[in-house]
Amino acid sequence: MLLINEYKFEITSTVAIMFIIIMYTSSHAFRYFAKYTIFTVLSYISATVFLPLMLWKPRDYKNGLLPAWGGRQVSKVLGITWEMKGKENIVQNSGCVVLINHQSCLDLLVLSEIYPVMEKCTVISKKEIFYFWPFGLASWLWGTIFIDRLNAESAQRTLNKTGDAIRHKQAKICMFPEGTRHGGPELLNFKKGAFHVAISAQCPIQPVVVSQYFFLDHGKRTFDPGHAVITILPPIPTEGMTKEDLPGLIEKSRTAMQEMYTKSSAEVKTKHYSVS
Repeated sequence: MLLINEYKFEITSTVAIMFIIIMYTSSHAFRYFAKYTIFTVLSYISATVFLPLMLWKPRDYKNGLLPAWGGRQVSKVLGITWEMKGKENIVQNSGCVVLINHQSCLDLLVLSEIYPVMEKCTVISKKEIFYFWPFGLASWLWGTIFIDRLNAESAQRTLNKTGDAIRHKQAKICMFPEGTRHGGPELLNFKKGAFHVAISAQCPIQPVVVSQYFFLDHGKRTFDPGHAVITILPPIPTEGMTKEDLPGLIEKSRTAMQEMYTKSSAEVKTKHYSVS
């Protein structure tokens, strides 16, 4: 009886595996959800598996290099390749505010590419993430700055501390100025928060542009192997600027990023994807 049950289990497992393989290779919708599941699970693991090592030096930016390594392995599993340009433009001997266009939760993989290249990187996140343990603990250990968006006074104090970290610790704060995910041909209007931080800290802005994710289409439920280009643009100085300069600074930053987004996306599409 035991042998019969084992045989049935093997048959069932084989059929299930074959079904998954067939669906993965033949159904783009199945592949879309499967790859997002793989991305979510592996990203969670890569962020938390290094917790014991990060506990030795809590809040050290170097802790972020460990999950960043894991994120790069996730990219390989998903079949996504990244090309980075403009490393010579990276701000040296100073902190800065790094602006990145926001297309998808896959932008987490972009941070995995940026962290080893730009020293002392960290991000600002809503405080609710901290309570999502063990991921929240891992985020805190690699230096994430948590902000209470529902408490204006608390949020302002956090932003003031962020400015101090930029000035005194030469931190590079990665922010998504669009405020929400958007993968279309035009960048969304930029929120003011990142620019308030930069002007308050009198630090440069480092625009980083990621070409359009042609391999990903939420509407059509497609998630294919793909390629994207990450371009680091020359820094934009804010020294001597005040709040009155905010509109012009936002416009200058968005214009520079939109021009590169359009250019790099067109180049990637021509080189790696069919025009049709």
